[in-house]
Amino acid sequence: MKKAIIALSLLGSIFSFAQEKTNNQATKEKQIEGVTITKTKKAVEQKADRTIFDFSEQPQLNNGNVLEGIKKLPGLVSTDIAGMMYQGKVLDVYLNGRPLNITSNELNSFLEGMPANSVDRIEVITQPGAEFPATSGGAIMNIITNKNANKYLTATYSGNYSFTNYDKFRSRTSNSLNLNARNKIFGWQLNVGQNYRESMLNSNQDNLMLSNTDRVGRGYFAKSGLTFDLGQDRLLLNYDIYHNNNDNYTASNGLADLPYYLNPNIIREGNFSSFDAAHTDNVRQEAVVTYQKRFTEKSQKLDFQFGFTKSDSKFIQDNIFTDVVYTNPVENSPRIPFSNKLNNKSDMEIANFKVDYSQPLKILDGGKVSLGGLYEHQNFDTESKGITNLEYTRQTTATYLEFQAKLKKFDFILGTRAENYDISGVTRYYNNKNLIEADLLPFNKFKLFPNASVQYNLMNQVYVAANYNKKINLPSISALNPNNTTFQGPNTQVTGNPNLQPTIFDNYEIKISAFDYAFIGYSVSSAKNQVAQIIRKDGKNLFNEQINISEMKIHNFNVGLPVPFMIFSKPLSEIMKFNFNPDKINFMYIYAGYQKHDIDNLNNKGFWILNLMTQIILPKEIKLTANYSYLTPKAGYFYFTAEKPFNNSVDLTLTKKFMDNRLTVSVFANDIFNGQLMQVRSNPPSGETVMLRTKYDSRNFGLSVNYKIPTKNKLAKEDANILNQTKKDENGGVMQQGQ
Repeated sequence: MKKAIIALSLLGSIFSFAQEKTNNQATKEKQIEGVTITKTKKAVEQKADRTIFDFSEQPQLNNGNVLEGIKKLPGLVSTDIAGMMYQGKVLDVYLNGRPLNITSNELNSFLEGMPANSVDRIEVITQPGAEFPATSGGAIMNIITNKNANKYLTATYSGNYSFTNYDKFRSRTSNSLNLNARNKIFGWQLNVGQNYRESMLNSNQDNLMLSNTDRVGRGYFAKSGLTFDLGQDRLLLNYDIYHNNNDNYTASNGLADLPYYLNPNIIREGNFSSFDAAHTDNVRQEAVVTYQKRFTEKSQKLDFQFGFTKSDSKFIQDNIFTDVVYTNPVENSPRIPFSNKLNNKSDMEIANFKVDYSQPLKILDGGKVSLGGLYEHQNFDTESKGITNLEYTRQTTATYLEFQAKLKKFDFILGTRAENYDISGVTRYYNNKNLIEADLLPFNKFKLFPNASVQYNLMNQVYVAANYNKKINLPSISALNPNNTTFQGPNTQVTGNPNLQPTIFDNYEIKISAFDYAFIGYSVSSAKNQVAQIIRKDGKNLFNEQINISEMKIHNFNVGLPVPFMIFSKPLSEIMKFNFNPDKINFMYIYAGYQKHDIDNLNNKGFWILNLMTQIILPKEIKLTANYSYLTPKAGYFYFTAEKPFNNSVDLTLTKKFMDNRLTVSVFANDIFNGQLMQVRSNPPSGETVMLRTKYDSRNFGLSVNYKIPTKNKLAKEDANILNQTKKDENGGVMQQGQ
């Protein structure tokens, strides 16, 4: 690790350093590395197939809600219009190893309802192997919300308070409690929490509609787990529930073509002023039973898992009043409220059963084989004002086989996954006041999804890797949902598309990584039938829709480099003698990425992403962390061109630990210069372009507290995690429950 400082500050010196390294030096480095892992958790870990971000020990990430923390991750782009991407790859979002099956607005609302201090870490799996579902698409973001248990009873409390002060003072609070205990028969864990947030949203849609939304969000969650040790084997029972209950109050005004109040069949231009109230109620429940069979050979594993997920959503919008002044000639309409403007419901049920097996192989210098199978059945129904307008059914059967092997300094992975899909359903809609019923476009196919990777280890913790995989991304239920689940104004229409087709990805990547933090890489994703959002204008009406892009490519170049500040004040001879703890030094982490979306008949320019994170240790062991994020404007992002930077924010966090590190207190200021703003212009394949501008009250200030209540039992020791945490082990293998 002493050598790591030099290699991280000058990535190019790695290669010459590798040639001069002796066996004794390698031994020293391994010894020091072992001590570091034992004493500290790494803020960022680079693996061959993933990047791991630790939330639990980073106050700048775990204050506020999960969405705010995610937006600070280097290389991650999160927008309201096109979802999330990491280093150029579209993300499929998982929670504790299982897909959420939601995107865009519903995903943002879900993540806003989770306190960031309930997250242990986030794994961005950039190269999902054959053991991952082929539906993982370009990459997976796995949000792991649990912390390790302790034997006997222990408890940890986390609390957060922040406020904003734009047009008025607004407060945000979150609290969570994590309880852990074990007796002679079983162990149990319970994690409960709540989140209350007041926020503001201002939007401008092509100067045809301007709105101001006062939002109140309430989130609650409970996660429970039981574990029974049966000899070497283990039985785990988990039940989780998440509840979001949100109210939005929107004042809007603009210009639209509206039905004439004396004769709705006549359309007249008019200036409108409206006030609407919307209510959203989401409940998501998950139950999982896992049996882990273990053998004398520790790397031999057999897991059986059954899971059931149920998610219900309700969205109601009432128009309190609408005033209209018609033009040509000028005429005022009477105030007539459109009560129950929207009344939409959805119900999703997913049941799955999977088997995963792995064992070592005597091949080359050592290896492993993994195989398994999955059966999953999903029902998704939507309703609008009493009419069931979508009945969607998907059945998936899958099996996989993957080999891993070593040969001297090379690591190889070769695998394939076979999946059979049977997707069908019925949609209903009104056409000239007639209710029409039609079958969805069926998707009944059997496909193979190969993956391959080779890694060459230049030296300890320094490697070059090349990867390829083929994936499929099924349209999310929120994109399929024909109902609108966001605010609808007099001249706006927001709809899903129940006939969207799955996306097929071919992903290629080459990457050089060093000492977890430093890397440089290039990747390209070739997508067929990529699902994308378009916003178009027809006259004075705005349409927000989902479509398939027949073919597109996403090119991405990215580099990450940590720079310890001691290289500017100490000679290299002293640095080599310095035995440091990364948590105790001053450094800057620099990330830069370039993305280009290549779409036929669209001249998209690429954009740069810049993230800077600086850690400075102040007197009294107070830690100052500063984050700066910036995305260059005038660039193409799917069917949108950024007129302003998506991200342009500076965040500051001061942290101090007390009471033998049991109490951690942080004060923070996010977006202190109030620069976070989204302003884009749409480039739809048909129809007129639209300018969109949204501004959240992103500048906020607050206090975060984390207190680990001490146990009186001196024999208390760490136990395995039993809350829902289906993670892939560090050496490759199946995403499974904690060992």
